[in-house]
Amino acid sequence: MAQDFKQHQYVLKNGKKLRRGYTTGACAAAAAKGAVLNLLDKAVSEVSVETPSGIIVTVKLINIQKRQNECECGVIKDAGDDPDVTHGLEIRAKAKLLNQPEVRVKGGKGIGKVTQPGLPVPVGQPAINPVPMQMIKREVKKVLPDGIGAEITISVPGGEEVAKKTFNPRLGIEGGISIIGTTGIVEPMSEEALKSSLSMTLDVMKARKIDRVVLVFGNYGRDFATKTLKIHENYIAKTSNFVGFMLDECGKKGFNKILLIGHLGKIVKVAGGIFETHSKKADARMEILCAHLALMGCRQKIIQQIMKCNTTEGAAQLILESNMQEVFNSICEAVVRRLRDRFEKSIELGCMAFSMKHGLLGKALDNKELLEEFKK
Repeated sequence: MAQDFKQHQYVLKNGKKLRRGYTTGACAAAAAKGAVLNLLDKAVSEVSVETPSGIIVTVKLINIQKRQNECECGVIKDAGDDPDVTHGLEIRAKAKLLNQPEVRVKGGKGIGKVTQPGLPVPVGQPAINPVPMQMIKREVKKVLPDGIGAEITISVPGGEEVAKKTFNPRLGIEGGISIIGTTGIVEPMSEEALKSSLSMTLDVMKARKIDRVVLVFGNYGRDFATKTLKIHENYIAKTSNFVGFMLDECGKKGFNKILLIGHLGKIVKVAGGIFETHSKKADARMEILCAHLALMGCRQKIIQQIMKCNTTEGAAQLILESNMQEVFNSICEAVVRRLRDRFEKSIELGCMAFSMKHGLLGKALDNKELLEEFKK
């Protein structure tokens, strides 16, 4: 039985009460339903839609514009307490009636278009994912008279600019945002949603017949890989803090060469077997560095100084001044060993660590030509 959103609006995470929101898919369905109702002279200012999770969401309609043969209205996207870049956007829908009982859904301004294979939406189609598409059609059909259909055009004012802050450019979605959501409800700071987006970049690469990947943690790693190492951006996929998850996804999807590139602060964690690198999960950066330094015969005084460092940038400076830079290669070699333990089959592996101040610090490559292969 469907339940009202107000009953499920809040969730406790890490002892904090956080507010849920609703997806762009739920907003698009509500705007489409509202446009049809107003076109049929129902004169509504709010509508309710049932999300795929069975929760009823009721939202206000804004900017209702009714003309002779069409009506358009909007819904403000509310992401709750999730740091979603689409929060506050207006999701608009324009409705026209058809003389045949079908619902057609089109993408308007601010909705991206799929340009590359590997996504759940065919190339050339608007980036409206299958579940939101079904939701839009279902909610519109509920209010249409028998024998009558509708053409719905979804648009997002400002969608083109906001899309630049999303994964869409990497996924080959151009010109706007995507209409997404499998449940209709936004979970605040959802790790699963982020993991899904990260994994999807690998799907797009496989669809391009790419069988090797450079994994980076974030924008710093991407910029170092493309600008300093001259690696082609088509090979790059981000892991965020979920490096273990992305390594497993690479294995499942059949990538046969993996090069992990990251700032020393992230790489050293992986060397110690920490595969989810957020500081809330684990932080033994200095302990791992010092263990490697001790095994290499580093003086105790230097090790004590490094243990007191707050950042790996500071530690790197001391290590270089002490002429112990070979430890960076040792760290990268440990990472490669950790990576190899995650794969059942033979995969060519490599690791490179850098610092913001000193650039490339260390590397370990199964094949010395591996880096060159990613430049092509």
